Amino acid sequence: MKKKYRVNKTIEEINEKIRSGDAVVVTAEEMIPIIKSEGAVEAARQVDVVTTGTFAPMCSSGAFINFGHTVPPIKASKVWLNKVPAYAGLAAVDCYIGVTEPCEDDPLNKVYPGEFNYGGGHVIEDLVAKKDVYLKAFAYGTDCYPNRMIEKVINLATLPQATLCNPRNGYQNYNCAVNLTNKTIYTYMGALKPMMGNANYCSAGQLSPLLNDPYYQTIGLGTRIFLGGGVGYVTWHGTQHNPSIKRSGKGVPLSPAGTLWVMGNLKEMAQGWLVGASIQGYGCSLSVGLGAPIPVLNEEVAQYTGISDEEIFTQVVDYGHDYPNSIRKSYGQVSYAELKSGSIQINGETVPTVPLSSVVKAREIAETLKQWIMKGEFFLGTPQFTLPAK
Repeated sequence: MKKKYRVNKTIEEINEKIRSGDAVVVTAEEMIPIIKSEGAVEAARQVDVVTTGTFAPMCSSGAFINFGHTVPPIKASKVWLNKVPAYAGLAAVDCYIGVTEPCEDDPLNKVYPGEFNYGGGHVIEDLVAKKDVYLKAFAYGTDCYPNRMIEKVINLATLPQATLCNPRNGYQNYNCAVNLTNKTIYTYMGALKPMMGNANYCSAGQLSPLLNDPYYQTIGLGTRIFLGGGVGYVTWHGTQHNPSIKRSGKGVPLSPAGTLWVMGNLKEMAQGWLVGASIQGYGCSLSVGLGAPIPVLNEEVAQYTGISDEEIFTQVVDYGHDYPNSIRKSYGQVSYAELKSGSIQINGETVPTVPLSSVVKAREIAETLKQWIMKGEFFLGTPQFTLPAK
């Protein structure tokens, strides 16, 4: 049976208010005191859109690049961009560069812990920064594509097409990582000191997109988003999307859950919102700026967008022994308010916390998206269907 709400809006109605300049837009942080003081029903009447944001390493990211036909033409079978291998098993002059692919001459972890100074994420950062990138391609040659090798300098302006395509971004919650062994380890969650010397986490908490729409009621295929400083879209649920996770009474997953598959025109993105990352001892990545607008369709949606760090919890997981051995065990449950305070209590011990995500950048994304909407420069996309919630 369809739920009955005291407030009912449609995305089309909200877009009309954006066009007329009458839409009320607040960030996810600004919505928290509104919900507390006014209640969900009144908040839903007052507010039309809540903006969110996150900025953190998102390893499942990359870009499809068409580097243009040559004379004579080539059907590239191997491609490098600034010595970083790109996947060429597509069409003649298409390739895909993944952000975790290291430079070909990188020593990796042969000199442990490796530095991973340059990889696919850095190539994408350089392109967005309008820098020149050196392309080299080999081919086996065909009658229609006789060229066997090309070398040329490319940049974002000279590329026919460049599309950011990230199969898994915006994770809905994530583990808090510690190390219970007696030696320092190097992971995708950063360096972890022995015997629980630090606790690393990676989420914007109350600003994070999917934590403000825990059951994916407004986010789905076609949702228009802030991506890399430009406009992108949710094109599918991301890989490892797993909504069937234990949740709090507020509906918030208590461990990693939903994910987003997102895409956007790399040519329209901005420097500073796609930043190559070097994770010591682990590899290369890309820090991605991503933000989603939440249309406040009813009081239930409003209530979810009022979630605060005190109400969002995650699990403390040992990355020293348990994680590499696929042992699922939690050493405690902590809130993001505790994590953001700088330390947490685990088994009676005070452990300093380290964020891998930037709350400052997340806040800036939410504010930027808010301003775009208020100025009538950004309209909400109507999802063709929302993400799977089971």
